[in-house]
Amino acid sequence: MWLAETTNSGGNLLVTLAPFVLMFAIFYFLLIRPQQKKQRERGSMLNTLQKGDKVVTIGGMHGTIEQITDDTVVLKVSDSTRLTFDRSAINNVKARTAAPAGESNA
Repeated sequence: MWLAETTNSGGNLLVTLAPFVLMFAIFYFLLIRPQQKKQRERGSMLNTLQKGDKVVTIGGMHGTIEQITDDTVVLKVSDSTRLTFDRSAINNVKARTAAPAGESNA
């Protein structure tokens, strides 16, 4: 009885594992790859920030970059108000400034 079941289990194993492989492939192409692409784009955006860019923080604060270092950004939100944020707190860039020829962004 047990001997008969084990001889035909090769086809059964494929049928059993196929849905799991299919689910992994669907998760990879619908969830994992787009998230990795989004992370790469965000990292690229954060690395190209420069003085004068108009940005929005993750909290919704709008401002212009006045000073930037490797890990912090100073935003000018009004004539007399300057706020310091982590670079990772920048959500998106509303307007970029043209980079001067001899100036780097860090």
